[in-house]
Amino acid sequence: MTSTASTNKVSKLPRWASSFGVQIIAGLLAGLILGLIARQLGGDPKTDPNGLVTTLSTVGNSYVSILKAAVVPLIFTAVVSSIANLREVTNAARLAWNTLLWFAITSLIAVTIGIALGVLFQPGAGTGTATPKEYTGKSGDWWAFLIGLFPSNFLGLSASTKAAESGALTTSVSFNVLQILVIAIVVGIAALKVGKAADPFLKLNGSALAVIQKVLWWIIRLAPIGTVGLIGTAVATYGWTTIGSLGKFTLAIYVGLALVLFVVYPVLIKTHGLSIKQYFSGVWPAVQLAFVSRSSIGTLPLTQRVTERNLGVPRAYASFAVPLGATTKMDGCAAIYPAIAAVFVAQFFGIQLDLGQYLLIVLVSVLGSAATAGTTGAVVMLTLTLSTLGLPLAGVGLLLAVDPILDMGRTAVNVAGQALVPTIVSKRQGILNEELYNAPRNGNPFADDSDDLLADLNAANSADDVDPKRQAANA
Repeated sequence: MTSTASTNKVSKLPRWASSFGVQIIAGLLAGLILGLIARQLGGDPKTDPNGLVTTLSTVGNSYVSILKAAVVPLIFTAVVSSIANLREVTNAARLAWNTLLWFAITSLIAVTIGIALGVLFQPGAGTGTATPKEYTGKSGDWWAFLIGLFPSNFLGLSASTKAAESGALTTSVSFNVLQILVIAIVVGIAALKVGKAADPFLKLNGSALAVIQKVLWWIIRLAPIGTVGLIGTAVATYGWTTIGSLGKFTLAIYVGLALVLFVVYPVLIKTHGLSIKQYFSGVWPAVQLAFVSRSSIGTLPLTQRVTERNLGVPRAYASFAVPLGATTKMDGCAAIYPAIAAVFVAQFFGIQLDLGQYLLIVLVSVLGSAATAGTTGAVVMLTLTLSTLGLPLAGVGLLLAVDPILDMGRTAVNVAGQALVPTIVSKRQGILNEELYNAPRNGNPFADDSDDLLADLNAANSADDVDPKRQAANA
């Protein structure tokens, strides 16, 4: 018996070593070291990569591909289920309206900071680059964006065929996340209107969502491995030289992201009488994953989990607000980044922006953030902003060199905001479980990892959602 006990004691990992956050940090450090080693091995990372670069790229791209594979079923089932769950929430219409309002408020603050930093840092000034001859100064057409909302098929899929250098034709299938979002919203609202006749469909949809989230949770547990590949590839491919060539722009972006994440969000948390420390310790696992995966949709299951289990947002409301936020709430990609980027492009090509164009940046950022739709990268939002302002689209290609590195910080801020707004709205409506919000983390990604406590918390959250007396007690 002594031998057995001794064996079990030796084989058991320390609690800190099994922490998800520690594993992510270890992956970051390993990726950084391997990326630097890969750069020293020689070869062009883009045209003639060495073996280590190829390995890191394969690991990172495979992980992102796995995350993307679940995007379509996750968005559809999550949004339909979230709308259906509004039946169980007291004052559902008020919650939905307040959620959208706070999405807009935080986006407005973020884009204002972005414009101010662009004017202050002058990241594109002094280049002496001539304005492109094809530049007309005319603003783009919003109709193309609006028409793009309407799907041509139920799944929002599109196919394109290209000829390879060998002459062979290759067909690739892609999906429009924004169209899938529209489809899911329509189906969810229809299910609400149908009533009891839709119960079998909603039950099937809920079961499918549970299965998909379980699979995604397994994928998320592989994030430390994916982190090694993603960070290693970024360092090996872009290094510090490329960042330095656009140093002022990169610095302005990260200063803006830091101001929103570490100043604006804490102020909002504090003004609502909540602990800043508890918010950051609660949301940090999702922020870490967002930083390395560069995908709000890929991080969605973890974001929803920390919002419910760490921040105390009722499950029925969180399952509505978090998926909606993952597709439309983009303070990093759709507010700070396009604002600074638009100012940068204008300065780079020697174009003076007037007050009306600055106001257009604000309008596009607040109303057009759904264009990013939670996918990796913010090129769509940048293109929309530049075309609306009538700025040269050549600026898009100019900024792509450092986009992967910028996108890490942007997505981290996106996810932090997607958890913040439901927390604020829940607090204002008196349905936030503050006991759970203030629960000790003890270095764990969640308040407690035990299955028994999770079941108790789920039951408590469900009761809070439907019982006005418990809501009043929590208030």
